[in-house]
Amino acid sequence: MTSWATYTPTPRRGVIRPSGIFLGLVALWLTGALMAWFDFGNANVDVLLFVLAGWVVSLSLHEFSHALFAYRAGDRSVVDKGYLTLNPLKYTHPLLSIVLPLLFLLLGGIGLPGGAVYVDRHAVRSRWGASLISAAGPGANLVFSVVLTLPFVLGADTTEHHTFWAALAFLAFLQFTATVLNLLPIPGLDGGNMLRPWLSHQAGRFFDVVAPFGMLILFAVLFEPIANRIFWDVVFTVTDAVGVPSWLVNEGWHFVHFW
Repeated sequence: MTSWATYTPTPRRGVIRPSGIFLGLVALWLTGALMAWFDFGNANVDVLLFVLAGWVVSLSLHEFSHALFAYRAGDRSVVDKGYLTLNPLKYTHPLLSIVLPLLFLLLGGIGLPGGAVYVDRHAVRSRWGASLISAAGPGANLVFSVVLTLPFVLGADTTEHHTFWAALAFLAFLQFTATVLNLLPIPGLDGGNMLRPWLSHQAGRFFDVVAPFGMLILFAVLFEPIANRIFWDVVFTVTDAVGVPSWLVNEGWHFVHFW
C-alpha cells in the first residue's frame, strides 16, 4: 500500500541496496523450497517455511516497487526512509505490516495487504505518476504470481515432488489473492489510491478521511457473503486459467493449516 506524507527530498547515488534481512529471507525461502522438493523432515514444516518466507519476500517486493516508482516520479524521501533496501521492517509498523498479514495467512489462507510506504505527494510531478506509484505494488504481486505459475503453464510434471508443487501452487494462489485485494477501489488500498489523484478537491478530502479505515472496509467486504463468494470465484477463475491446479492449491492450504 501507499500513503502520503510531506518531506524534503535528498538526492542520492546508488540508492538500491538490498538489505541483509531481505537477502536472508530469500535464502530462507530457497531453503524451504529445497526442503519441500526433497521431502526433508516434516512436510508441514517445509511448506510452512516456504510459504511464509516467500510471502514476506513478496511483501518486500510490493513495497519496494511503490518506492522505486515514487523515486523515479520525483520523491527522494524514500531513500532516507530505507524503502529502497527491500527491508520489510522499514515498511511501517512491523505488527500491522508483517505480523497481521502473516496471522491472516495462517488462519485463513488469504493474501492480506500488509505494509505501506509514505510518499511525498508534493514531490510527484504528475497525476499519472501518482497513479503508477500505487499500481506498482499490485504489479509486483502480479509479476511474482506469473513467475510462480510458469512451471504449471509450461506443463511441469507435478506427480513427483508433491510437497514442493503443493507449496508453490499455494504461494502462487496467495499472490493472486493479494493482487485482487490490492486492486479493489477502496480508499487506503492501492486500487483506491490509484484513483485518488483524479478526484475533485472535495472528493479527495472525503477520500483522505476514509482512507485510514480502508483495512476495516476491506474486512467488511470480505465478511459479506456475496462479496466473499465473488472474490474467491475471481481468484480461482484466474488460477484455473493460468493452469494452477485447484487440488494442488488445496493441498498446499492443508499443509500450512495442519492443526
